[in-house]
Amino acid sequence: MVIGSDTSVVLDGQILGKPTDRADAVATLRRLSGRRHEVVTGVAVVVAGADGSVTTTSGHEQSSVDVDELTDHTIEWYVSTGEGDDKAGSYGLQGAGGLFADRVTGSVSNVIGLPMGRLHKLCRIAGVDLLDFGSTS
Repeated sequence: MVIGSDTSVVLDGQILGKPTDRADAVATLRRLSGRRHEVVTGVAVVVAGADGSVTTTSGHEQSSVDVDELTDHTIEWYVSTGEGDDKAGSYGLQGAGGLFADRVTGSVSNVIGLPMGRLHKLCRIAGVDLLDFGSTS
């Protein structure tokens, strides 16, 4: 089984990718400050059967995040940690960046980067039960 996923942060219809540098991270966090944005993650599951068959399923999950008003000091401190360097939208909900999220509507695991509920459904469609820990195959 192969699982692939990628997450995008969307603000005002524009995709905010991973920051190109620390100045870009500061600019992105300033744009997100005090605003709501969308987080969309696409997920694909490919399962190769013992008989040579291949099953592919895919889908996406969307959540909304309301970000608190962030001071320049807070943004500069956060960017200096490097935590958001490799994250869409320049922040990570699972770390100190989680302090900035006033509200998440939808899947929290989606915002972190892998929507577990969606993954579970896609795996079931592909014939894999993620809850079957006793499987030896």
